[in-house]
Amino acid sequence: MDKVKILIVDDEPPARELLKQYLKHYPQLEIAAECENGFEALKMIQEFRPQLIFLDIQMPKISGFELLELLSDPPKIIFTTAFDEFAIRAFELNAVDYLLKPFSASRFNQAVDKALNSLPESLAAAAERDSLVAGLESASSTLERTVVRVGSRIIVIPVHTIYYIEAQDDYVMIHSEQGRHLKEKTMKYFERHLPEGEFIRIHRSYIVNINYITKVEPYTRDTHVVVLKNEEKLRVSAEGYKKLRSLL
Repeated sequence: MDKVKILIVDDEPPARELLKQYLKHYPQLEIAAECENGFEALKMIQEFRPQLIFLDIQMPKISGFELLELLSDPPKIIFTTAFDEFAIRAFELNAVDYLLKPFSASRFNQAVDKALNSLPESLAAAAERDSLVAGLESASSTLERTVVRVGSRIIVIPVHTIYYIEAQDDYVMIHSEQGRHLKEKTMKYFERHLPEGEFIRIHRSYIVNINYITKVEPYTRDTHVVVLKNEEKLRVSAEGYKKLRSLL
């Protein structure tokens, strides 16, 4: 019987060591790699294709939640964290389990057994991925940054550097100080999660950072455009103009 490949992702060496000690009781599990941040984890996931990941949430560079956004077909996830405020969100994302540090061997075993019982169903894994993404869409946290993939590279875009976001069918185009980047997210997602008072939906096709607006000009008799610091001009709908007037 082939062993189940797993990945350990945690920025704290003692936490990784504890997981390895607990995993010695599971000979059917093979540790493919251990990573201390999300960048390393993405590379190892692409290389080893693990079926199960023990994933810390708060890590440098990119968080565990942000790593999930970059995976087109994520494996089973058991979150491990020292912060209980993430528990509700983790379960909303339909993770296999959520281990709050410090956790006991018996609690660890419970999570692993649950994961092993759910591994064979490839269709269930696909459904879980959809559920993870849907959970990220509906979570109520405010974004401080967003991540995009360009080939094998990961680009972290702080939201304060975003000029505007443009609708592109099932994607959005993020225009920022880092350039233009396509991301598989919805306009509604960004409208819900970008900092309130800093970003505004001015048109069905545009969400703009008000800090980059230099002026609002008439376009036709009843329509307007905003002029940005980089001299780009964006159409403003009638409803968007009302929002702009009340905000500015």
